[in-house]
Amino acid sequence: MTSPAPTGIVVLVSGSGTNLQALLDAAADPAYGVRILAVGADRTGIAGLERAQAAGVPTFVCRVQDHSTRGEWDADLAEQIGGHGPAFVVSAGFMKLLGSQVLSRFTVLNTHPALLPAFPGAHAVRDALEAGVATTGCTVHVVDAGVDTGPVLAQVAVDVRPGDTEDTLHERIKAVEHPLLVEIVGRAAREGITVTQGKATIP
Repeated sequence: MTSPAPTGIVVLVSGSGTNLQALLDAAADPAYGVRILAVGADRTGIAGLERAQAAGVPTFVCRVQDHSTRGEWDADLAEQIGGHGPAFVVSAGFMKLLGSQVLSRFTVLNTHPALLPAFPGAHAVRDALEAGVATTGCTVHVVDAGVDTGPVLAQVAVDVRPGDTEDTLHERIKAVEHPLLVEIVGRAAREGITVTQGKATIP
């Protein structure tokens, strides 16, 4: 009996690509059921693109500043993603808000270093520390038009320790974020994602 063909995804990155690396490592096992068709970025010269190239995965760059409007950038990004024919898209540290062109065509999963709806936005770890909370964590959710407001698929809590800095806390969050993202992307690829009435589930 042959295994089913792996589900193809596109991963979007903006920086070091540690979440991407976790997915690349997982996808190297055929049993995982995921093939990374391409990695897209909003800037050049980042480690995330180097990780993809080292793994033999095609890459593309779509920079906001190369377009006259944000809408044109979003449409171009949608076309570049669509050219690879993914079943869904993973935003793995992609630091640009996706617009209607992308979101109307693709289901996009995002990983965020906080327990949403707490601490949305680009500085979640810093915000958690400044708020003095005892617990934060990471969330995998479906992207919608808001800032980290989409339906939650899974979360893992991380305790904030006395003396934590933004760097030490973020490293501990990454330690649980990577396996959570790998788990949810694999399940979504094998079983599918259902989004209805603001709720997201994987059967």
